[in-house]
Amino acid sequence: MEYNIIEASRKDYSKEEIKYILSHFNCNAMKIENIKAKDTDKARAVYKIYSNTGNKCLKKTYHDEPTLLFIYSIIEWLNIFNIKCPRFLKTNTGIPYLNYRGDYFILMDWIEGRKCDYDNIDDVLNASCYLAKIHLVTRNFKSINGSRIIYGDNGIYDSYSKHFSQLLNTSNKAFYYKDDFSKLFIDNADYYIECAKESLYLLSQIDFNSKELEKSICHYDYVNKNIIFNSDINIIDFDKSKYDYSINDFYVFIKRILKRKSTCWDFNLFKQAVEYYEKNRSINYLEFKLLLAQLMFPNKIWKITRDYYKNIHHCNKKAFYKILKDTISQKEYHKQFIANAIEFFNQKY
Repeated sequence: MEYNIIEASRKDYSKEEIKYILSHFNCNAMKIENIKAKDTDKARAVYKIYSNTGNKCLKKTYHDEPTLLFIYSIIEWLNIFNIKCPRFLKTNTGIPYLNYRGDYFILMDWIEGRKCDYDNIDDVLNASCYLAKIHLVTRNFKSINGSRIIYGDNGIYDSYSKHFSQLLNTSNKAFYYKDDFSKLFIDNADYYIECAKESLYLLSQIDFNSKELEKSICHYDYVNKNIIFNSDINIIDFDKSKYDYSINDFYVFIKRILKRKSTCWDFNLFKQAVEYYEKNRSINYLEFKLLLAQLMFPNKIWKITRDYYKNIHHCNKKAFYKILKDTISQKEYHKQFIANAIEFFNQKY
């Protein structure tokens, strides 16, 4: 199930209107700073409020009311278990949000600190350990009345199978077009197609209805800007959260780090992150197999080749070529990583 998104608002709010909104939270703004504004299908805005009761974060969300209550429930649940994340502050009428001109606004304390540094091994390991704690305490999550729980998509195998078919299709197109992008893709396609085959083989062995694939709240945007370090670890922005397979959330977290140049498919970093995660929650055989299958699949290659041939007559070919070249430059690192990960898997189970 996906989020229900309210019709994107194109309204601009004046400082007077922001102050009026804040008055419903009994918050007196001394200074208002516009931090983020997106004018897209998911229109949102973030304001930093300097107030008489400390700095606050005012956020215009793109969610409908039941989804907003789901996110509110997650944050309340986590705080009960001492997971640090800023609570929704309530209005003068005791509601944790305000509907103003068709837009939903939430107010939270502004969390001061520094974002997670992916080049700091301690940050990565502590973040991994904390993510496991989130998964552990939300296994039996219950949402409040009036909310809509957002569930993950169980069709993982079907999704990857579709991506594999598209990868084969784009490799055929490469032989047809034979431009610079296509030649580079052809020279490396065998490796990525083989990775996709092996990934699908592993996925075909997984019973996705098995209780061994444990579910919990998954943040799904557990990235450096949302992991704030001060005297503790604070987690912000649960907009993308779902109730889904816990291991998928770890996969999304670690994959982003492994794709970076300075931490490019660093197996030792991955191994330590797994070990720190398991300080709070064990990863079982089936979960690790799913993790391995997803790390094996060439998602970046699938996406860039799909997008290139879909827009071949209108795209910036030089830009696409550069992205493809940069991605392929990681091929040998990925190959060694997968070999090490398979050995780790066999030793572990």
